[in-house]
Amino acid sequence: MKASCIAAGTLCLLLAVIAFVSWAAPPQAPKSPTTPGAPTAPAQTAPAKSAPAQAAPTKSAPAGAPAQGAPAQPNSTSTTTPASSSDDRSADEAAIRAAGAAFLEAYNARDAKKLAALWTPQAVYTDPATGEETVGRDEIEKVFSEAFEDKEDVKLTADVESIDFLSPNVAVIRGAAHVVRGGEESNDSEFTVVRVKQDGRWLIDRVSEVETERPLPSNYEHLKELEWMIGSWHDDDPRPAVEIQTDCDWTKNKNFMTRAFAVAIGDRVNKSGMQIIGWDPVAKQVHSWIFDSDGGFGEGTWTHKGDKWFIQNTGTLPDGGRATSLSIMTRLDNDSFKWESVNRDIDGELQPNVEPVLVVRKTD
Repeated sequence: MKASCIAAGTLCLLLAVIAFVSWAAPPQAPKSPTTPGAPTAPAQTAPAKSAPAQAAPTKSAPAGAPAQGAPAQPNSTSTTTPASSSDDRSADEAAIRAAGAAFLEAYNARDAKKLAALWTPQAVYTDPATGEETVGRDEIEKVFSEAFEDKEDVKLTADVESIDFLSPNVAVIRGAAHVVRGGEESNDSEFTVVRVKQDGRWLIDRVSEVETERPLPSNYEHLKELEWMIGSWHDDDPRPAVEIQTDCDWTKNKNFMTRAFAVAIGDRVNKSGMQIIGWDPVAKQVHSWIFDSDGGFGEGTWTHKGDKWFIQNTGTLPDGGRATSLSIMTRLDNDSFKWESVNRDIDGELQPNVEPVLVVRKTD
């Protein structure tokens, strides 16, 4: 249904329509916009052609307006807007803001009939998701009526960024609309509304909007204390034939850290694997998962005290055996840390501890 999109949250569109209400914002100084790149014509230049105040707008946007509800443009042969007194301009801006306030009031009261009355008789609403057009007050009223059936807890607010006059009877309003439902995060959009002055009223003729992109969620704040681990590391083992190397990096958006590891004996890699470190929102602590090339896998929970990190590990061996251990990482500085493993157990049998090993950052 045409109302489905509005009810889905992009309702910001029509909603944005009304976002003209920024009561705190003072009226802008009068402007005499000109066609981009064209010289400003003297005051005597013929004014841009526009429909008389009493003329009803056509179904499409005013002359020169692109499809899809983009702002109307003045007649292509005109380069400037006729001069008007600052008092008249200020009065028109105040009337536009009042019309925006009326839209917000009607929307938040879920009064579809009153909302529709704020549009021109042949106004066009383009659904931003489907591109489907709704033409005329009666159809627009139906769209809102259906949308309001499940919008009892929705509230619309808006911020006006600019009001530009293309002619004495045509204005373009730009700003941001915010739709909040219950305690959820608001759906935001940037809108452009074309209003035309008919019989002394500034009515909505056309609306377009683009939803504001939200930043992707990130768990960086929970993981940033481990950021020093980013980089390439190797153990400072005195046995030159054995080397353990790890490469740690962030995943996109810093939601996880990955640590690729390899144990090399001479020129041959004896074992390799991958560890993923992230934030567990349920347990509210750092959690890790590890997989090795022999077929073993496990997970660990991380806690820390000062510069020491304690990782309680549980794992499954390639043959199905169960193993547990406690790893301890002690950060010495940005380029070195010590690692050790204690309380090691395989299928109920205690295993020797792994004494502390110095691990240093690779510099080449």
